[in-house]
Amino acid sequence: MNYNKIFDLSGKRALVTGSSQGIGFELARGLASAGAEVIINGRNDQRLQSAAQKLRKEGATVHVLGFDVTQADQVTLAVDGFESATGSIDILINNAGMQFRAPLEDFPVEQFDAMMQLNIYSVFFVGQAVAKHMLKRGAGKILNICSVQTALARPSIAPYTASKGAVANLTKGMATDWAKHGLQVNGLAPGYFKTELTSALVSDKEFTAWLSARTPAGRWGDVSELMGAGIFLCSEASSFINGHILYVDGGITSSL
Repeated sequence: MNYNKIFDLSGKRALVTGSSQGIGFELARGLASAGAEVIINGRNDQRLQSAAQKLRKEGATVHVLGFDVTQADQVTLAVDGFESATGSIDILINNAGMQFRAPLEDFPVEQFDAMMQLNIYSVFFVGQAVAKHMLKRGAGKILNICSVQTALARPSIAPYTASKGAVANLTKGMATDWAKHGLQVNGLAPGYFKTELTSALVSDKEFTAWLSARTPAGRWGDVSELMGAGIFLCSEASSFINGHILYVDGGITSSL
């Protein structure tokens, strides 16, 4: 067996939602480094074009597909249009998501609705639209981005915890329905990573001290440390893994 080949993504196209920055961008970069063409997605065209330029400078083949993942009609139109005009989407990473913090008793209803739309509905909308094409081909990889909050809770983020728990169970449901048709659907659950969205927490000395003490690895994660897990779950190396949630968290979910 050629162990390099089973991780090789050459000839594959990968759509990564919410990939103009942060974890989504880094996962797109990782798949590109393994040979995949990447399709980056978001709602801010300026950020998308900047992200595409960065990836192309590194030698990646990049497509830009801007659409709102919370709007089912937009999702279907974009996915079907890309498949028809450009070619197959062989890999999907459902990464788009949001966070909002507030005491649960005061959590704004409009923010709860927005979080469910982006964190859960988008996984269903994009997953269903892409899977319809994958099912016809009898092959495909779907990776849904979960969180340590899939398994754990902290004060002020109960709705986020609920949304990521739902993503994990939707992942298991997708695998249950689609595995027999040749699809692998899994979840990747990052712990605490340094990104643009967590910069305020990173700079908070009290929080960073708490996190370092709470995490067996004793530090924040670097987003580049998600690349290996992402490539693994999107490659032939994971051909018999289905409905699994892989935690990449420095051990935080394993330790009291």
